[in-house]
Order: sequence, then C-alpha cells, then structure tokens
Amino acid sequence: MKKHKYAELIKAWADGAIIESRSLWCVNSEWKTTTNPQWRDNLYEYRIKPEKKPNYYTKHIAYKARIYSEGDVHPPTQPNLKLCFDGETGELKSAEVIR
Repeated sequence: MKKHKYAELIKAWADGAIIESRSLWCVNSEWKTTTNPQWRDNLYEYRIKPEKKPNYYTKHIAYKARIYSEGDVHPPTQPNLKLCFDGETGELKSAEVIR
C-alpha cells in the first residue's frame, strides 16, 4: 500500500503540532491555521506551522556623535545603546538607552 502524501504531517498533528493549509486553487492563497485538517491533497497543501524567529538584540556605544559596536577598541566605555531587531524581517523595532 502506498504511503499517504501527508503521513508525516498527520502523525505530527496527532502528536499536537499546529497545522497550516492553503488552497491550491486560489492565486496568492495564504497559509492559515487549521484545527481540523481534511488532508485533501487535490484541494490544499499542508505544513507544520513554522516557529516564529525570536527578536535579537545588539549593544553599541554612542560616544561623541559616533556609534561603535560592542567589542570595538574605542572608546573605553561600556555599551549604552541597545537595539532590538525583528527576528522575521530584520527591521529595527526599538532602541533603548542603557546606563
């Protein structure tokens, strides 16, 4: 007997994974979370919902109108600027002055 196209996803879903689906027939169809997948491989495609990438932070030194990365030799001070970037897009989300 032939293995079901989504056998691995069905097993993951049964074990609690969140499943997303999107239509094969709609142009630009977006992935949507489905709580009760029908596993119709002629109408939809399925995947495990990807984990969101976490935000990431960098620390810098702002000194006399210049910005230095943490670890640079100059100037001899501690980081005083913390930047937060979106883990998915890489866009700057926030900047914080730290003392």
